[in-house]
Amino acid sequence: MVKLSPAGVYLVDGREIIHADQHAENAIALRQGRVVTREQARQGTIAHSILAKHNTSPDPAWLELRFDALASHDITHVSIIQTARASGLDKFPLPYVLTNCHNSLCAVGGTINADDHAFALSAAKKYGGIYVPPHLAVIHQYMREMMAGGGMMILGSDSHTRYGALGTLGIGEGGGELVKQLLGKTYTLTPPDVVAVYLDGSVQPGVGPQDVALAIIGAVFKNGYVKDKIMEFVGSGIDELSVEFRHGIDVMTAETACLSSVWCTDEKVKDYLAAHGRPAAYRQLAPQAVAYYDGLMHVDLSLVKPMIALPFHPSNVFTIEEVQANPGDILTGRKLVADQAVIAGCAGGMFENIAAVADIIGGKAAGSSEFSLSIYPSSQPMYMSLMQSGIAEKLLGAGVVMRSAFCGPCFGAGDVPANSGFSIRHTTRNFVHREGSVPNEGQMAYVALMDSRSIAATALNGGKLTAATDLAVRLSSPSYQFTPDIYAKRVYYGFGKADMDAEIRLGPNITDWPEMSALPEHLLLSVAAVLKDPVTTTDDLLPSGEVSSLRSNPLRLAEFALARREPAYVAHAKHVQTFELARRAGHDLSTHFPELTAVFSRLRSNEELGYAAIGLGSVICAKKIGDGSAREQAASSQRVLGGWANIAHAYATRRYRANLINWGILPFLIQEDPKLTCGDYLYIPDIRRVLELGQVDICAYILGAAPREIRLTVGVLTPEERQTLLKGGLINLYRHR
Repeated sequence: MVKLSPAGVYLVDGREIIHADQHAENAIALRQGRVVTREQARQGTIAHSILAKHNTSPDPAWLELRFDALASHDITHVSIIQTARASGLDKFPLPYVLTNCHNSLCAVGGTINADDHAFALSAAKKYGGIYVPPHLAVIHQYMREMMAGGGMMILGSDSHTRYGALGTLGIGEGGGELVKQLLGKTYTLTPPDVVAVYLDGSVQPGVGPQDVALAIIGAVFKNGYVKDKIMEFVGSGIDELSVEFRHGIDVMTAETACLSSVWCTDEKVKDYLAAHGRPAAYRQLAPQAVAYYDGLMHVDLSLVKPMIALPFHPSNVFTIEEVQANPGDILTGRKLVADQAVIAGCAGGMFENIAAVADIIGGKAAGSSEFSLSIYPSSQPMYMSLMQSGIAEKLLGAGVVMRSAFCGPCFGAGDVPANSGFSIRHTTRNFVHREGSVPNEGQMAYVALMDSRSIAATALNGGKLTAATDLAVRLSSPSYQFTPDIYAKRVYYGFGKADMDAEIRLGPNITDWPEMSALPEHLLLSVAAVLKDPVTTTDDLLPSGEVSSLRSNPLRLAEFALARREPAYVAHAKHVQTFELARRAGHDLSTHFPELTAVFSRLRSNEELGYAAIGLGSVICAKKIGDGSAREQAASSQRVLGGWANIAHAYATRRYRANLINWGILPFLIQEDPKLTCGDYLYIPDIRRVLELGQVDICAYILGAAPREIRLTVGVLTPEERQTLLKGGLINLYRHR
C-alpha cells in the first residue's frame, strides 16, 4: 500500500519520479533541455511557493512567517486572548476565528462553558474577531467552508489545523504562537523539509479516506519519516478523489507528526470553493516542471484495504482483515464485537462520509439494545443538506442518533462508553486517558479508529467487526448543497470593526495568569515525575475531557497536571515551589527548609555561591514527550506549578517544544538515560549565562551522595526563543517591550 523512499527524489512535470543520485541531474537535463540543480528544484514545490509568499526574513537560514488567518476553539481561545491582553494587545491585526465546538455540551463546573463563550464574543467585539456560536460548526469545517483558499497560510491552536486539500498550508500550534501573530510578531522556524506523497490508482468501493489516512500514519509515525516536515500530495491518484475525500486524508496528517500538508488543486477544488460562495479563493497549485523532495511516500490507492487503528494510538494500525484472522494475537483477548460507534468531528463528520453510511445501512437497523451508532455532522449547513437530501431521515429511521456539530467524542466529552466498552470511531484520536479511559481508577474504554463505511458495515452486522468491502457497496454520492445563510444569521463578523470601548465579559472562573519570574542565574531542580513510556502524550500531561472545563483558570487547571499519569506530581511540584517563593521573598532557605541544607552542601564547594541567585523548581523527565494536542496548557500548567524544565530524549512534536519555550520552560535534550528518580535534585550552574552566550551544550549535576555530571543540550534556539526563556515566558518578553 505505502512505500517509502530512503532518499530524496525529483518530480518532473508532476508525474515522473527520478530518484536523487549522481545521474539524476543529467536525466533531468535531457528531459527539460536545461540544467536544474537540487537547490533550484527545492524551490519548485508547492510548499516552497507558499512559504516564500509569507516569509519576511532576509536570512535564508530562517523563515519568519505571517499568516493570513488564525483559528481557535473554546479550550484555547480564552487563554490566548488573556495572554495577548497581558502582553499589550491592541486589536486583532488579521482575521481571527473563535469557534466554540469543544466544550459546548460538557456541563462540568457550573456556568464555565457559557462564560467562556460570552468572553469570546465580547473579545470579538472589542478586538475585531469572528465569533462562531456553539453547535454551529466544528472549527476545521468552518475554516474549510468560509476561510481557507489557495496559497494561504492559517495558524490554529488545534493540532488538526489542516486545509491542504484547498491549497492552504495549515499549521496547528500552541496558543503562544497565535499570541505572537496577534501582537504583530512572526512564526519563526528553519526551512522545513518537504516530502512528496505520490497517490496512484483508485480506491476500491467501500474504502474511505480514514482507511487511506490510517495506512499512511501506520507507515510513517513510528519511524519519524515526516516528523516536522511538510507533506505535499501529488500524483494522478488525486484526480480520482473528491475534495471531501481529500479533506478526510489531509486532516489526519496531524497524526503523522508532520508540520503541515498541502495538495495539488484542480477543477474539483475550484467547484468546491465556488459552491461555498468563494470562487476568488481558488488558486491552481502544482509543483513546477522540476521539483525536489526530501523524501517520497508512494501510496497505491488500489491496494488500500479497510483499516483499523486499535487502542491506544492512531499508529497502532492493522487491516480489518488481519484483525479478523488473528483476533487473539492482535486484540490480546479483546472481543471482535463493538458496543458503540461514533462518526464525528473534522475527520468523520463530513457529508460524504455520512451519506455513505445511509447508503450502506439502507432501510435496515443500525443498532440494537447492545450497539449504538451516533453521528455528529460537522456543521449546521451540512446538517441542513443532510435533511434536504433525505439522508438524515434515512439514518434516523435506522435508529442512528443524530447530534449537533461538536468535537467532544474526539477527546472524551461526549458518547463515552461503559467500562471495558469497545467503541469504533471515525474521529481523529484514540489515546488512553480519552473517551473515558482512567486506568488508575479502574475505568477503561477501548477505542478503535475506522472509516465510516466500515462502521456502517459493522452496524449492519450487529457490532461484529466488518469491512465495508465485504459488502456489495453502492454509493449514491449525493452532493452537499451549502446554505450560507445559516452562518450569515448567527456568526458575528467583527474583523476590521474593533470597538475599544466594548467591555470584556469575565466569568467567575476566568482569571489572569499568575506572575512568573525571569530565569535565575543558576537552577536547582527537583525531579517531580519520571515518565518511562515510549511516548508521553499531552493527554498524559494534562487530561482532556471534563478537566478542560477549567481551562480559563490557570491555578485550578494546574491541579490536574499529570493527574491520571503521575498523581503525586502536583503535590511534589507545589512543595518545591514553596522553596522558590521563599527565595524570592528573601528568606533564609536553610533556616526555613532544613531539608535543603544537605542538598546545598553538595553544590560546588570550591566556589562562592549566592543562594539568592539559585532558582528552585521542578522538572519532568521523559523519553519522548508531547505527542498529540496543541493545547499549551500541558506546558503552562507545569510553569504555574513552578516547573523550570523538561528533560527528554526527544520531543514528539515541534509545537510541544515551542509551548515549553513560550511558557519559559527549558526544553532540555539528553542522549543517555540519566537514571533519575523522583526526589532527585539536579543542579544546573550558570544556565542564564549559557543562554545569553548562545551556547547549546550544558553541564549539569545530579546531587546524590557523590554528585554526578550529565550533559544536556537545549538544541537550536532562535534569538527570540532565547530571550523568551531568559525573560521567563512570552508574557514577560512582550510586556517588557
